[in-house]
Amino acid sequence: MLPTLYQLRVVPRWIIFVIDLACMYAALCCGFLLRFNFNFPEIFRFDWSGILVAVLVVNGIVFTALRTYSGIIRHTSMQDAWRVLIAAAASSGVYSLINVGKSYNEGDTFIPYSVILIGFLCAFVLMLFYRLLVKVTFDQLNNGRSIRTHVVIYGAGYAGTVTRNVLQSQVHQEQQVPLAKVVAFIEDDPHSWGKQLEGVPIHPASVKTLNKLLRRYGFRQLVITDELLNSPHKNAIVDWCLANKVKVQHIPPIAQWIQGGLQAKQIKDIRIEDLLNRNVIRLDSKAISAQLTGKAILITGAAGSIGSELVRQIVHFKPLKVILCDQAESPLHDLALEIKELAPHVEICSFLGDIRDNRRIAQLFDAFRPQVVFHAAAYKHVPMMELTPDTAVLNNIMGTINVAERALEYGAEKFVMVSTDKAVNPTNVMGATKRIAEIYIQALNNFIHTEAGATSRTAFITTRFGNVLGSNGSVVPHFKRLIEKGGPITVTHPEVTRYFMTIPEACQLVLEAGTMGNGGEVYVFDMGEPVRITDLAVKMIQLSGLTPERDIRIVYTGLRPGEKLYEELLAHDENVLPTHHHKIMIARVAEYDFLMVKKQIRELIRLAQEGKSWKTVQHMKMLVPEYKSNNSVFEELDAANAGQPATVVA
Repeated sequence: MLPTLYQLRVVPRWIIFVIDLACMYAALCCGFLLRFNFNFPEIFRFDWSGILVAVLVVNGIVFTALRTYSGIIRHTSMQDAWRVLIAAAASSGVYSLINVGKSYNEGDTFIPYSVILIGFLCAFVLMLFYRLLVKVTFDQLNNGRSIRTHVVIYGAGYAGTVTRNVLQSQVHQEQQVPLAKVVAFIEDDPHSWGKQLEGVPIHPASVKTLNKLLRRYGFRQLVITDELLNSPHKNAIVDWCLANKVKVQHIPPIAQWIQGGLQAKQIKDIRIEDLLNRNVIRLDSKAISAQLTGKAILITGAAGSIGSELVRQIVHFKPLKVILCDQAESPLHDLALEIKELAPHVEICSFLGDIRDNRRIAQLFDAFRPQVVFHAAAYKHVPMMELTPDTAVLNNIMGTINVAERALEYGAEKFVMVSTDKAVNPTNVMGATKRIAEIYIQALNNFIHTEAGATSRTAFITTRFGNVLGSNGSVVPHFKRLIEKGGPITVTHPEVTRYFMTIPEACQLVLEAGTMGNGGEVYVFDMGEPVRITDLAVKMIQLSGLTPERDIRIVYTGLRPGEKLYEELLAHDENVLPTHHHKIMIARVAEYDFLMVKKQIRELIRLAQEGKSWKTVQHMKMLVPEYKSNNSVFEELDAANAGQPATVVA
């Protein structure tokens, strides 16, 4: 009997429709009995055949219009209860209108108003009661059957309730049993502790609680539902889960639910990016909107990780047009298609070009006249640039100069350069080229704004931050590929550390800094606490459900050419000034004479164009005296210059 009842997973809609009609008729009967104190002669003087016809017609139309029968009974929710309430109220309203018409024509009422009111309350109770009865019955049947996975949900609010219903609605197709059973909620709010949500107890969110629940239920899955969860607390919970082989998943914010409802496919495994010790960024949207709305915006390196995310965020501020510049044809084409679908109201202009080609960049500015420029194009891989310093100089320095000079020539309002923490006390070619680009941009800004008779008011701004998780060539996708292959994971040194932030966070701060900058600033971002790469590798292995060193080995290969053991956001002689945004600071860096900088950079570019790698690096060390090569063949140049006074651009 029970398996047959359980296999009736969805009650036919016509049965629910008929039951609802019966409930409405029974509710009116109750109304008459209560109103006339069970005085049957008085009750039977009313037209009961007419009342039956009215119920069938009126409630048939109302229930069809409001689709009270459409919900799955065993998953009755507050939304279903609200629909039932509206249906009962609408029916009572129609009966009242019938009364008004009958009273006007015949001087009598069809159904007493007091009966209508009592019937409304009884109808709501009856229709909701039998739905909850079915729901409880199915839950009890489920409790007596084989359950595949016990689950704990973090967050006992609306999202937690919906998540529970979604999890327990997934049924094994062959065995007809639920794939999951929610055994407990854990919650930060102490007012919820000890209470129950849909029959499931709510416990404090702590490691101690999880240990108790693990011993009692042996749960193997935890779903995080609170999008505003405090990050350090979340990380402690996740660390406990990883150590105890408990699968961790999370749901997206309510705004991202499909058609207002959560679907099972949206419950996904937590990623390493979700475990950063960082809080939600609050942007000055009005200021950014004033900077970007209705303007032509250029993004160089648009097809890259940072560039493409900048584009995705910028189009939400309704610019007049967005110019996507990159030398990578296929990624640029794919990005243009994506953005046209994301923001069909914004004009998207794709421009295939190399920033090293000054003629091509001039054509870009002449054709589109961008008013704001975000310069994200750069070669960034440290080992590659260590092998080809001349190419690094031509792209990262000469390319930056080409774009900056055209921005100045065509009167762009702002030029925002994306730099890197590797420009601080650089130990490699890549970092040195970015530092020289910073020097040029700041010196150019100071020159044009202080030179007598200067007519340009282009503001040149630099933003400096560390590694971004998930960017092209970053450590996270590299580790993911190694884990999928079965390892080993290669790490250069046990103690190597890096600063990390997510791509969206980095781009949000770039937009904010670009808005607040007046020109000449070098903005540095609050990168949080540095992360040991070994710890990152261990956590990624655990998130994959594997055990470090047993399933996936970690192998140390030694520092690569030009690589630091740790990164810095400020040089030894730099400090910072605060801004109105607590995550953005202004670095107080050394200032340089523009004409001298321009002369020496021109010589540097000449050496690079001639392919004279050693002389190119030697000249960079003269421009940036703090540039000391690490684990690189160019350390010989530092040894040769030891004891000699550094040539500082003044």
